[in-house]
Amino acid sequence: MTAADSAHALPVDPPRVRGRFAPSPTGPLHLGSLVAALGSFLAARHQGGEWLVRIEDVDLPRAMPGAADAILRSLERCGLAWDGSVLYQSRRLECYQAALEYLLRAGRAYPCSCTRRELAGSARAHDGSPIYPGRCRTGVRHPDRPHAIRLRVPDVVLAFHDAVQGDYRQRLEQEVGDFVIRRADGLFAYQLAVVVDDAAQGVTQIIRGADLLDSTPRQIYLQGLLAAPTPCYGHLPLVTDGHGDKLSKQTHAPPLDDRAPGPALWTALRFLGQRPPAELAAAPATEILQWALAHWQLQRVPASVTHPWSSPFTGESSPNGLTQAAKVID
Repeated sequence: MTAADSAHALPVDPPRVRGRFAPSPTGPLHLGSLVAALGSFLAARHQGGEWLVRIEDVDLPRAMPGAADAILRSLERCGLAWDGSVLYQSRRLECYQAALEYLLRAGRAYPCSCTRRELAGSARAHDGSPIYPGRCRTGVRHPDRPHAIRLRVPDVVLAFHDAVQGDYRQRLEQEVGDFVIRRADGLFAYQLAVVVDDAAQGVTQIIRGADLLDSTPRQIYLQGLLAAPTPCYGHLPLVTDGHGDKLSKQTHAPPLDDRAPGPALWTALRFLGQRPPAELAAAPATEILQWALAHWQLQRVPASVTHPWSSPFTGESSPNGLTQAAKVID
């Protein structure tokens, strides 16, 4: 194309925003996961974009029977309608295997026979996992053992701007080390599966919990190796209990009462720094979402990794419960 041709070329529309919510089916939806779902939904829909749902069940031993259906049912009752079909990671193992083989052929990954016990004395990464010291980098030390596959990382600083948390930097080799992309038991690791799936689904925006902030540089590095585009990221503060622990199945987070989800949606909006009117607390979910879509402001979300919630709302329609929750946020 000549310069003259370029001058008369039609403008190229920017890619449409495409967000996603990708829960693991280890239990029902609770306040913490509703916050992540609602934040990602509003961020995409407010910009006229699409919103996908993916069930991250690649770790099948951890999946709870019936949990995926329960999560989808709760999303529907909350009015969080998704676009297209739900993607299940457990049905995409061939895609992960193809990416793994490519990385092995390119010399970017290697087998590792090190056990957890052997790595117990290693320095710890921000997420508590051992920083791999590189024992098998030049050759697997115990070929007779089951082995994981690790991705080789360089000694570089990877930086990105997070739409909520601000600028984030991580020196991969020193702060993470070569990380597992397929486990010794044969299961594909989250880091590989999520990168492959985000690329396959054309995801352009990832709004999720801040527990995954530390994983993002690894995923960006892996995207580069697989020639996959890098989405925009925003990491929402985690809902924590009175002990400072993230609300989860492991911490016995109460499930969302999706029979009347309006109050829980109102509470999640307050947690995300939005300012829904008090009278909306008793409104139907559709009315609350209508207000949220018209007034959503990502910049109001607290720029913190965790945010305490001493009285998580469990779906009881008690006015006192709503008042107490509002005081915590203020």
